[in-house]
Amino acid sequence: MSETQSITPETHASAPISDPEMSGALSLTDVAATKVQEIRDAESIEATYGLRVKVMGGGCSGFQYDLFFDEPAEGDTIFESLGVRLLCDTMSFMYLMGTTIDYVEGLQGAGFKFNNPNTTGSCGCGSSFSV
Repeated sequence: MSETQSITPETHASAPISDPEMSGALSLTDVAATKVQEIRDAESIEATYGLRVKVMGGGCSGFQYDLFFDEPAEGDTIFESLGVRLLCDTMSFMYLMGTTIDYVEGLQGAGFKFNNPNTTGSCGCGSSFSV
């Protein structure tokens, strides 16, 4: 079974269905998956909710990332990475294909870092990107 899997919205309540073509399309590192589980536990997030990974317009470079717990919606692509369900709408997925999400701690603080092979640039603060 691959690390990242895709399932259709109508089967999101059942176990993920492996789709080899989508393997690695959106994933978490071990550290990020652990942090997501810590946040889920600390905030008592319902098991039916997944981590929505979204791209929105804005920021210095044109686009910015957004992460939040949400219920699956019609049209979502749903992945499972290291035990975490990731939800992604169609528009966001176009910009996120192949992205790995990490969690880093450093002198400038801690947070999720997106390793996105589709970006052509980012701002100095690292919170937005361009394609």
